[in-house]
Amino acid sequence: MKINRLKAKDYSVIIGKNSMNSLASEVKNHCPKCKKIAVIVDKKIPKKFLIKLRKNLKKYKLFIFFISSSEKIKNLDKANLLVNKLLKLNFNRSDLIIALGGGIIGDMTSFIASIFKRGINFINLPSTLLSQVDSCIGGKTGVNSKYGKNLIGSFYNPKVVISETELLKSLPKREIICGYAEILKHAIINDKKFFNFLKKNTKNIILLENKILKESILKSCKIKLNFTEKDFKEKNLRMKLNFGHTFAHALEIRNKYSNKLNHGEAVLIGMLIAIRISKFKNLCSAKTLYEIENLYRKFSLIKNLRKHLSKNEILKSIKFMKNDKKKDDEKISFILLNNIGKTTAPGKFKYKVSQVENLVKRLF
Repeated sequence: MKINRLKAKDYSVIIGKNSMNSLASEVKNHCPKCKKIAVIVDKKIPKKFLIKLRKNLKKYKLFIFFISSSEKIKNLDKANLLVNKLLKLNFNRSDLIIALGGGIIGDMTSFIASIFKRGINFINLPSTLLSQVDSCIGGKTGVNSKYGKNLIGSFYNPKVVISETELLKSLPKREIICGYAEILKHAIINDKKFFNFLKKNTKNIILLENKILKESILKSCKIKLNFTEKDFKEKNLRMKLNFGHTFAHALEIRNKYSNKLNHGEAVLIGMLIAIRISKFKNLCSAKTLYEIENLYRKFSLIKNLRKHLSKNEILKSIKFMKNDKKKDDEKISFILLNNIGKTTAPGKFKYKVSQVENLVKRLF
């Protein structure tokens, strides 16, 4: 199968089956003085990919750190522990750190790379659909605080992203749907034609049908790059990518970053809340709301998550918006929907926490 290479301003995104075979040449090209490589790996990565990784990097002194991935380990304490291990091993800026895992591993590893001696080489090998279509693009790094998600972080691009689609075959259906959530978000906020494509092909994406899957990952990455390349530091345009995420992050904190509700599921719920608010505010039509909700129903996207969409659960989560990154003084900025493919402008709709509570009470 053909390997696709997307060119961003400062790095490339390589997508496709067996794309991991390009790792050795990419390291040689981007990190010519590299002698040591630290690989931070999700423990769930199938052994055959670790064998392939070792084979690709046999010319380098390799150190592998296995992590049990969860939002609970994405914090300053864990990052500091890994930084000290790299310092003890005498890594320098010409060496390399590789992330092999989902968004949690990618976020934390890239954060470590950005602060280690003010910036060490970094390559991302995202292993989940969610990370391949979203978190690997745009250079955001971060760890969590007790006050909220990703409140400690930086902007730092990798040398290259390699999205090996064969890795996705090891994922449970639940994880695939979580990645699909971000694909759907990109369509809703930017591309009605892509949304229509998803109406016809969502089943094939969830079943990991190779051609449709790669096409969807490629399109999703292109959409995200369109935002991040124009607004790297998230001053304006890039904020549109936060559609649904203000509620999503609050729900995740409310559930203590537990397995009860993971990020993609929270995004699916957060988008629905944002669209219902958009309809209530007469920003989008009843037809738009119905069209999106019908897609949710057709593919049972939140079949087992209804309790998180209840008035009581949403109200209990709202207090966690107080430390949201997108908060402006006493108000929280929301991205709402005009129609499929077009959102409201960043900063146009801002609400106090009490106003958000009143909206939810009227809507649910």
